[in-house]
Amino acid sequence: MNLNSLKPAEGSVKHSKRIGRGAGSGKGGTATRGNKGAKARSGYHQKIGFEGGQMPIYRRLPKFGFKNRNRIEYVGVNLDTINTIAETKNVTDINLEVLCQNGLVSSHDKVKILGRGELTKALNVTAHAFSASAKEAIEAKGGSANVM
Repeated sequence: MNLNSLKPAEGSVKHSKRIGRGAGSGKGGTATRGNKGAKARSGYHQKIGFEGGQMPIYRRLPKFGFKNRNRIEYVGVNLDTINTIAETKNVTDINLEVLCQNGLVSSHDKVKILGRGELTKALNVTAHAFSASAKEAIEAKGGSANVM
């Protein structure tokens, strides 16, 4: 076997259709573009969303909604989750650092404590925001809810 005798497997290479190469090729003349019109000419390119003159879908459908640029996106952490961390890790102060170490949030997230579940002991919780029910439950057990 020599390098000059190597060939790809039978049927693995498909040659592209050579168009516009004269009458004898069978693909000469209009080169499969049809007769006249913008699509037959060089440099033609269709607008994105063009539907052949029919009113395009992006113009048929109404505009709706709006995005508030000033929205503050919080990551919610429930009381039952905080309670399990406090019991397993034996911690009384819950803050962003503790939540990060346990994989609940990342360091750049804003955290809001939500009120699902119950606490079994007094905890000092520090977060960016608290729901009313969460703050109530924390303070009922003798803990404190501190806003960062």
